[in-house]
Amino acid sequence: MAAEIHARPQSSRPVLLSKVEGHQDAVSAALLIPKEDGLITASEDRTIRVWLKRDSGQYWPSIYHTMSSPCSAMAYHHDSRRIFVGQDNGAIMEFHISEDFNKMNFVKTYPAHQNRVSAVIFCLGAEWVISTGHDKCVSWMCTRSGNMLGRHYFTSWASCLQYDIETQHAFVGDYSGQITLLKLEQNTCTVITTLKGHEGSVASLWWDPVQRLLFSGASDHSIILWDIGGRKGRTLLLQGHHDKVQAICYIQLTRQLVSCSADGGIAVWNMDISREEAPQWLESDSCQKCEQPFFWNIKQMWDTKTLGLRQHHCRKCGQAVCGKCSTKRSSYPIMGFEFQVRVCDSCFESIKDEDRTSLATFHEGKHNISHMSMDISRGLMVTCGSDRIVKIWDMTPVVGCSLATGFSSR
Repeated sequence: MAAEIHARPQSSRPVLLSKVEGHQDAVSAALLIPKEDGLITASEDRTIRVWLKRDSGQYWPSIYHTMSSPCSAMAYHHDSRRIFVGQDNGAIMEFHISEDFNKMNFVKTYPAHQNRVSAVIFCLGAEWVISTGHDKCVSWMCTRSGNMLGRHYFTSWASCLQYDIETQHAFVGDYSGQITLLKLEQNTCTVITTLKGHEGSVASLWWDPVQRLLFSGASDHSIILWDIGGRKGRTLLLQGHHDKVQAICYIQLTRQLVSCSADGGIAVWNMDISREEAPQWLESDSCQKCEQPFFWNIKQMWDTKTLGLRQHHCRKCGQAVCGKCSTKRSSYPIMGFEFQVRVCDSCFESIKDEDRTSLATFHEGKHNISHMSMDISRGLMVTCGSDRIVKIWDMTPVVGCSLATGFSSR
């Protein structure tokens, strides 16, 4: 059911340690068990499985539990050994795992949603289970009583969720491309603001409570850093993936962002530098370089007896330009553009060779990645997706060896 653990050669790319196989459908979530050689998986095949590494070096399920509906999301709290599993039917089920990880007892069912659960978070201090779903809402329920405390509805499917314990702020991404910041109270909530920047559905969120940074990944292949703590509306754009960004994790210790996309791409972004904010695109009726009219500028076209041109934008300065004034392409990593994008000819001349030095590393996961999680203290990452395979990676070659304390053997 699993490949053997490989030795850890020194390299500058993630090292595949194990492949765990056995699920009969897409794996919705996979989480590494802290301080243990094990992981927990939830799948569309309606099973939750706890895998422990045996003396043979392979992972075998010590717990195999079948649910009444496909599993769509999962949260695990290690200190209390509580698992919360969101399902396709909208319910969330809570379980308690024994200390030896060989037995799992059902605790209760939470009727959280009317449709598929997309994300689950458990807050021990408040005794809340917070979740989002395809019924276009975020809900929070009391884990003591099992009662619904509150709901808030959106105009589209709620797809992902992050929560700040200290301030009780929830960040909810949705299929319209918006992120809503909510203040959750015992029986009500307040909308603080709405963040708009993505051109596609928001697929993943990560909140760093130390630097007060929010990261979002979306189907437009991009990542946006929202500087919430700075209170100046500062955003940074990161473009390097070629498919939907489905999972992100910020490592505060090394100031690195790890992101995974649906095509198996794994990126590690250096965030420990002063990056430039991408400019807002300017609007104009004519090219801001040669002043030739764009095709909707009928008056200037008539006055100058010229054909209208198509409008483009320089990614570096944001000016509206025609094709002839933006024939060049260049990467510009300091502004988040890791691959070549359109720039106007004058900006192209201003970009030096050293300005094109990449500020991220890109790697192949070689399978569809719909979910990723990390054990940062050990430098480990687990990925899973529609190919039914779960992969465990040693990320210390690319995120810093100081993170890892070793992957102990039993």
